Amino acid sequence: TAFLSPERSIQRKIKELVIAIKLENQLSKDQILENYLNTIYFGRGSYGVQTAAQQYFNRGVNQLNLSQAAVLASILRSPGFYDPSYSEANAQRLSARFDYVIKGMLGAKWITPAEAEKAKMPKIRARVTSGSLSGPKGHIIELAQKELNALGFTDEQLSVGGLIIKTTLDQKSQQAAVDAVEKQWPKNSPPNLHIGLVAIRPGTGEIIALYGGKDYLVRQLSDATQSIALAGSTFKPFGLIAGLEQGIPLTSVWNGDSPQIFDDLGKPYKVSNYGDEQWGQVGLLKATAHSINTVYVPLGIKVGPDNVVDVARRAGIPTSVAMMPTPSVVLGVASPHVIDVAAAYATFASQGIYAKPFLVSQVQGANKGVLYQSKPQGQEVFSKDVMADLTYALSEVVRSGTATYGTAGLGRPAAGKTGTSEQNASAWFSGYTPQLAASVAFFRDSASETLNGIGGLTSVTGGTFPAKVWTAFMKGALKGEPKLKFPAPVHIGGEVETVMSSPTPVSVPVAPTDPAIPSGGN
Repeated sequence: TAFLSPERSIQRKIKELVIAIKLENQLSKDQILENYLNTIYFGRGSYGVQTAAQQYFNRGVNQLNLSQAAVLASILRSPGFYDPSYSEANAQRLSARFDYVIKGMLGAKWITPAEAEKAKMPKIRARVTSGSLSGPKGHIIELAQKELNALGFTDEQLSVGGLIIKTTLDQKSQQAAVDAVEKQWPKNSPPNLHIGLVAIRPGTGEIIALYGGKDYLVRQLSDATQSIALAGSTFKPFGLIAGLEQGIPLTSVWNGDSPQIFDDLGKPYKVSNYGDEQWGQVGLLKATAHSINTVYVPLGIKVGPDNVVDVARRAGIPTSVAMMPTPSVVLGVASPHVIDVAAAYATFASQGIYAKPFLVSQVQGANKGVLYQSKPQGQEVFSKDVMADLTYALSEVVRSGTATYGTAGLGRPAAGKTGTSEQNASAWFSGYTPQLAASVAFFRDSASETLNGIGGLTSVTGGTFPAKVWTAFMKGALKGEPKLKFPAPVHIGGEVETVMSSPTPVSVPVAPTDPAIPSGGN
């Protein structure tokens, strides 16, 4: 099976027959046996007799004695049935199988009666349970296995097939991700603080780095691909894109007073800025840089909340993430996975080309024949002009806005958006350079638990720890890479200031209709 793809069909059986004939014609029996022993599964995560010798006896295959070799030959039949580390019943079965193998070798005259008499059950190394899944890498292995299953490779093939799996991960970037999270992890933080990070190559969807948690063996839920968190203002770019597509310029002027009350399907909806800050008449560019809620909610209403949702879907937020086309959608009341937001920002970085994220790039059989080869396919979902103006606006977030503090010292052009949800339940920074996009999120087990006070900060916003982790990661991942510039803005709708009429406010101030709707925007 190591020479074939995972499909099951009559054609596959014919291919198996043809390959068997070719093998017999081209390879000797000893060569066929050698290939088999170098790829077959021996249990304990061991593929091939050399790795098995290390796992069971802590020595190389050329150092095995007769008894040790007989044990491996016995276990080979069914590792889960004969590995004595699992149970006493297994140990008894192995002992019987060991005697059977020794007698078989004697009967075949491969060993002498004296050697058979001398052969005794050897001491077998205890099974190491922490192994390959320990630490952050366990989340990567799990994601790779899920992708392989989706591609048609069965669990049986993955455990016994001797496959060679290649991923899209960049070793330098992956180490940079682990280092960034570990070094920036807030001191004296609660045990249920979670940090997720995903980095994607724009235009291809290749996952370059992924951090899903400190130790997979302690917590199997990946904070990069499985946990969810309120998105906060990381969703504001979807509203901005919808506006740009409708010709609303970055120079448009809006009312930035706080609070303001808008109509939400006949009910009053109160919107406040972070810290209830007053901005007066303010341009859309500045409103983006400083994440002004009382500008973005009327922007979302003006372009149509359904269009905001449509933009989010096109960018890469999957339909599995629930989004209601209401005025609050632009403030990120949805709860995506970190990988979803990273994919969307990779679309921005690639000037409007969406590519589905993936980890597995190639699968080879035992003879290094290619069974699967990824073929990244990008789809243009936004115009380059819209993306140029979007990136110009998001660059202001880094240059003079909510992310200036956290991204200080990056030393190269970057664009991004901070995000902080209601009651400080989650904090994000998602951003990109021309060659790499990444998203970082901080959150706890429940949306009812706050990040307030963590790391000595009154409030953990997206511009604090998340932006610092993102910056540390980018510096490490892009070390030695050219400092590329973004395309110049095209100024959709012109460069003349135009005062925009906000939706008619509700005259009677009332409390928000939904306490979960975020009033913070940083």
